[in-house]
Amino acid sequence: QVQLVESGGGLVQAGGSLRLSCAASGRTISTYAMGWFRQAPGKEREFVAAISWSGGSTSTADSVRGRFTISRDNAKNTVYLQMNSLKPEDTAVYYCAAGVSTVATIIRSTGYTDWGQGTQVTVSS
Repeated sequence: QVQLVESGGGLVQAGGSLRLSCAASGRTISTYAMGWFRQAPGKEREFVAAISWSGGSTSTADSVRGRFTISRDNAKNTVYLQMNSLKPEDTAVYYCAAGVSTVATIIRSTGYTDWGQGTQVTVSS
């Protein structure tokens, strides 16, 4: 089992940037596919971005493509989500997840086995 802790959330004005970090412990994530999801109040959890174990493949939701970038540093056992040009509709709790898969990136939340506790991102207009 992998323990995941997100950080870097906060309050930012529209158009601003934040970088979320997901620090893993308990096991190396170098063989895990990693992902970011978010959940806004009253809405279901939705996929944001995913990255393969090597970092060679990434997937990004249409709603954030061109603005958000997922990356990883396996030496630091950490995954990142760089968020630029933030919009009020990006306001949500952001979750990091880890999963073992035969495919490069995991889009569905059911493909992940370990989750962090989430970090709040609030974008003001």
